[in-house]
Amino acid sequence: SPLPQGSLLYLDALGAAFPRALARRRTALLHWSPGCPRVPAGWPLPTLYCTPAAAGTLPSRAAALRVQLLFALRQRALHVLEVGLAAELHDALLALRTEWPQLAQELALGRLRARPGLPEEVRGQLQALLAPRAARAAELRAECARGFEGIVLRLWPQLEVVVVRTMRGTERLYCDSLRQADCQGLPFYCPFYRAAGALLGINLWPMEPVPRFLLCPDWAFCEFLPCLAGKEPRTVLLDELWEGRKYGLVVTAQPGEYRCRTGEVLKVTGFHKQCPVVEPVRRESQTLSVRGESIPEEQFCQSLCRTLRMWPGARLIDYVCVESSLLGDSSGPCAPHYEVFMELQGLRDLSEGQRYKLDQCLQEDFPTYKSFRFKGSIGPLRLHLVRPGTFTRLREALGSPVPMPRVLREEQLLQLVQGSVIS
Repeated sequence: SPLPQGSLLYLDALGAAFPRALARRRTALLHWSPGCPRVPAGWPLPTLYCTPAAAGTLPSRAAALRVQLLFALRQRALHVLEVGLAAELHDALLALRTEWPQLAQELALGRLRARPGLPEEVRGQLQALLAPRAARAAELRAECARGFEGIVLRLWPQLEVVVVRTMRGTERLYCDSLRQADCQGLPFYCPFYRAAGALLGINLWPMEPVPRFLLCPDWAFCEFLPCLAGKEPRTVLLDELWEGRKYGLVVTAQPGEYRCRTGEVLKVTGFHKQCPVVEPVRRESQTLSVRGESIPEEQFCQSLCRTLRMWPGARLIDYVCVESSLLGDSSGPCAPHYEVFMELQGLRDLSEGQRYKLDQCLQEDFPTYKSFRFKGSIGPLRLHLVRPGTFTRLREALGSPVPMPRVLREEQLLQLVQGSVIS
């Protein structure tokens, strides 16, 4: 079975790279799995974890991450911080920034405060696991009062690695942001590659900054569609892949299950003992297109990051895009276009000239988009700034722990973001 094989390979790679990582009760888990607990990455060794499973099953994402953070803060000698998604660590540390006085008080008293999304019965079960930690609470107050740059290693000085179970393309934005601020000095390790509900690959190189995955041939039946411009490709198999090329992934997870296109595009970066090693590149569902121009997720992100370098002092917190067809009448009488909603740090507003820079970068990077813009078939991109915390609320509204969408397709989610526009 892929699950035990994958977890055992993960534990072997983790222990080889970080010898203290497999110590008893020295791993904290931050992951929301509403309704029922999902097995953690190191489930064959349940004694690794100091976080109670019930904490992750709460109906509220914010409540679950806060409770898990409280249990993590109790244990000063953590060696591993494991998260389901990098955005979960981002949001947990945002809660630490805003609620550290209350968290310190709960640590000191050994009490779990009632709060929305925390059922009273579950609160009682979790409360029974707590005890007063006055010294740890004092340490928390002292470190937070110093500021939050490098706060993770200051709170957990023995921490060796942050394990992120799922990391897709633009999810790396969160990892890059955390590395630059709260998680300075810590490596990030993404051990698993999953698609269509199946475990397909394992990352055997924990120390490398960009995750790449060994595809294991016995875990699922995989086929690959070469990404060839202007050609109708045929599927190829594992032994027909070429290094450096990109492929769409087709999976049959188990005998008797349906064959499906996963919407994932992979790049073959090499081979390990004749098995291909791949890097996930993009999700096809996150491609922008209002006239058939097709701007892929990762390339839009690159244009956006290039634009940011033209805005001195700006740091990107998060972003999401919308095609104007979803806006309906609210987009006004204009040509189809993109609207981009961003949360920035370091800038409160942008001039019209600064906003136009993103549209200009897209035209420089995508000749087809430039052609449509020149003809007037596509209207100018509209850029909006949203208030802090908007994307945390958006992730709560998604209702399940999934990678952040970069193109919104649902009106309800769009309304949430539109209601947070400040500029």
